[in-house]
Amino acid sequence: MRVEVLGGLERRRRWSQDDKARIVEETLAPGAKVTEVARRNGVAASLVFTWRRQARTSEQVVPSFTPVQIAAVAASAEEAPKLLPTVDGRVRSVTAARTGLIEIDLGNRRCIRVDAHVDPEALARVLDVLGRR
Repeated sequence: MRVEVLGGLERRRRWSQDDKARIVEETLAPGAKVTEVARRNGVAASLVFTWRRQARTSEQVVPSFTPVQIAAVAASAEEAPKLLPTVDGRVRSVTAARTGLIEIDLGNRRCIRVDAHVDPEALARVLDVLGRR
């Protein structure tokens, strides 16, 4: 029986967490392509996609405070209430200058503006969907 010992580089490489994070971060840059980043770093593109998925699922959601600006809106005497139809056919009165305007900055150039008359359940559904993206 003949045995042949192959020398050279090991096929299976071990990647440190720092290397994985650096490579995944490179793929998140605007205009970056995963296949190009993988090729440049000598990694299979499928492995980089796996690292990206793992990074998304392992991110811990940490509550944080966000700066808030409260802007006073001066209502003029000329502003008359408008009648706006709702989804269920009812009509509600809203002044031209939307009172109680809340702006929610979600990051990544995403922003939601709602007023005091927003349906809280609908807003919760929208925020839930956007939070998962």
